[in-house]
Amino acid sequence: MNILLILTTILATSVPTMDDSDSWLTFDGAKGPGVGKHIVFITGDEEYRSEQGMPQMAQILAKYHGFRCTVLFSIDPESGCVDPQVNDNIPGMEAIDTADLVVLFTRFRNLPDPQMKHFVDHVQSGKPVIGLRTSTHAFDIPGDREYHRWSWRNGQWDGGFGRQVMGETWIDHHGGHGWQSSSGIIVEEASGHPILQGIKDGDVWDPSDVYTVRLPLPKGCTPLLNGRVLSGMDPADGPCEVVKRDDETTFDKNDPMMPIAWTNVRKSESGKKQRVFSSTFGASRSFTREGSRRLLVNACYWCLGMQGQIKPNLTVSLVGDYQPTQFGFNKHTPDLKPADMVKKAQ
Repeated sequence: MNILLILTTILATSVPTMDDSDSWLTFDGAKGPGVGKHIVFITGDEEYRSEQGMPQMAQILAKYHGFRCTVLFSIDPESGCVDPQVNDNIPGMEAIDTADLVVLFTRFRNLPDPQMKHFVDHVQSGKPVIGLRTSTHAFDIPGDREYHRWSWRNGQWDGGFGRQVMGETWIDHHGGHGWQSSSGIIVEEASGHPILQGIKDGDVWDPSDVYTVRLPLPKGCTPLLNGRVLSGMDPADGPCEVVKRDDETTFDKNDPMMPIAWTNVRKSESGKKQRVFSSTFGASRSFTREGSRRLLVNACYWCLGMQGQIKPNLTVSLVGDYQPTQFGFNKHTPDLKPADMVKKAQ
């Protein structure tokens, strides 16, 4: 075997390849525990740049762990560009039909029934699901449509997908939105959970704020991380100050802290016991932190029943030049095709 053929063989088994579709990305991992498993990421939120963070996580899971990863986007049907403000079109949802795990990161999507059906069928089958950040309010489908009950506000299924599957729907901002970032503090009773392997207090950080959740979480949910509200937008910032009210009483946003990551083991419509991982973290800049990346990688392993293969030193290094932009409405980078989301990494 000549040197060129040897080099070609090595590269083919270590570098994910990108699908040639114009509307989504697929990375094929050739080596690692995840070989033979398919993870589909669904992006589509106007604020937290899921269209940047999820392709990076897909590449990590493909390159270092062997999973086949597909990333779907909200696409402007006229331009073919990624536009998270288009809330009714995510091409490629049929990829979910072969998915072993779906990672959802959407906000107020009003998908047409044929697209939505692929996701609903996956969830109802009992296959595992991960919901991130705004997925507590992932869908907003009108009342006269088939999948209205999956909406965050409906009269049929309290809290829709968020409450019924993830464990909570949208309630409110608990931290100061845009000026108080958040760090993850391990729940003592869950310190031995496989998802927390290799993670210490403060390793998981997000520039976005802690969400309010109702305590306790529903039956079946196990909190893993609480969210410490920080005084500023840097991971090194300390906890926010205790506020004194006009009536001389005090208010501490960190007493009690809100859960920001938990598991939910629920009985699906098929009767199968379903594994769900939920986190109200997930802004694209969160994944500049090793701890935030490790949390999601570990969660994928756990959801797939691969917890025995989680190690504290699983590789979660960035792939390529990952420089996500700040979160915020009307701040997505326009005129980019899905391939442009990973252009610097190829």
